[in-house]
Amino acid sequence: MRTAKTFDSEEEAMEALENDKIKEGDVIVIRYEGPKGGPGMREMLAPTSLLVGKGLGTKAALITDGRFSGGTRGICVGHICPEAANGGVIALIEDGDKIRIDINKRTLDLLVDEKTLEERRAKLQPFKIKTNGFLGKYARTVSDASHGAIV
Repeated sequence: MRTAKTFDSEEEAMEALENDKIKEGDVIVIRYEGPKGGPGMREMLAPTSLLVGKGLGTKAALITDGRFSGGTRGICVGHICPEAANGGVIALIEDGDKIRIDINKRTLDLLVDEKTLEERRAKLQPFKIKTNGFLGKYARTVSDASHGAIV
């Protein structure tokens, strides 16, 4: 069981890693980096590299609605769907929540009761697209990662 530390961008997570705010047993939650939120499903090589470089590659975990490359090592779960920008459960995680990752069973469980999640969902603000132009159009029309992140 691990303790959530939540970040609404890759940059916020990188700052926490650089300033040693991530400890053994933490799970870094990087959200709003999926196809709509990124937009474009940003690749998380920088935070995973820094996590390993700090000696936390097997002692902390990282989950994201973003993506990973072939260079990713450690306890990392990507492509979380639905993404935070679409109101997925990843958007409801708060600092201090307990998360269980069972690699052998291929499960990821947020250990928060349904009533609490319903209360959080009621307070969740609609996602505001970060950009205009082509990327804004993409963000408004893109499908989730489980359906190919296509328009």
